[in-house]
Amino acid sequence: MSRQLLLEIIPAPGPTLDNTVAGPNQAAIEAARSLEPGRALYLWGFAGSGKSHLLRALAASKSSIFFDTDSPAADIMALATATLAPADFNLVAVDDIDDMSPAQQAAVFALYNRWREFGATNTAFSLAVTGGRAPMMMSLREDLRTRLGWDLVFRLEPLSDEEKFSALQTYALRQGLPLADDVLDWMLTHYSRDIRQLFALVDALDRYSLSKHRTVTVPLLRTMLADREFLQS
Repeated sequence: MSRQLLLEIIPAPGPTLDNTVAGPNQAAIEAARSLEPGRALYLWGFAGSGKSHLLRALAASKSSIFFDTDSPAADIMALATATLAPADFNLVAVDDIDDMSPAQQAAVFALYNRWREFGATNTAFSLAVTGGRAPMMMSLREDLRTRLGWDLVFRLEPLSDEEKFSALQTYALRQGLPLADDVLDWMLTHYSRDIRQLFALVDALDRYSLSKHRTVTVPLLRTMLADREFLQS
């Protein structure tokens, strides 16, 4: 079975701060957890660093509005120029600012201006943005690059294989499912690099081993992944 097919079998749970593994990014995760209205957070890192996961996890933990490259520039601008009651939202999240169109970036610039204008009022909100590079290293309009660095800025590093192994082992133990090293190695080598998908695989394997009354081994794992009836149940 190809890796691409494997990745489509078990859907990963939605990003949450609880299923975000800190690794070398503990400070950034703590900053996200404690982000208050009136503060801004810029997260940057290369592909696989988990910046979009952390942004979506943060958005899921608050009353939020989420924008990405598929969001119409007019929608972002409408928010930047509207007057909304404080209860409507307390976080605006913007993913992949460097991949947005000039019109979208102009709207985010206006959003930063609104964030700053209302920062000390009862309509203050927090603003969290992600990008692929440090603010001054991106090809953006100068005034927007400057605003990205106005408050908290964190670079995210991808988890190493050792950190993923440890996180997966810890998660499995919490589920009451101790896994042998060869099972964990197989998951990391043949399944996903996304830790959420790996957690979902552990959950499925726990249910499968109980249903078959068998100890978890690599052959059992491979059998489960071939058992379409179980995976679709």
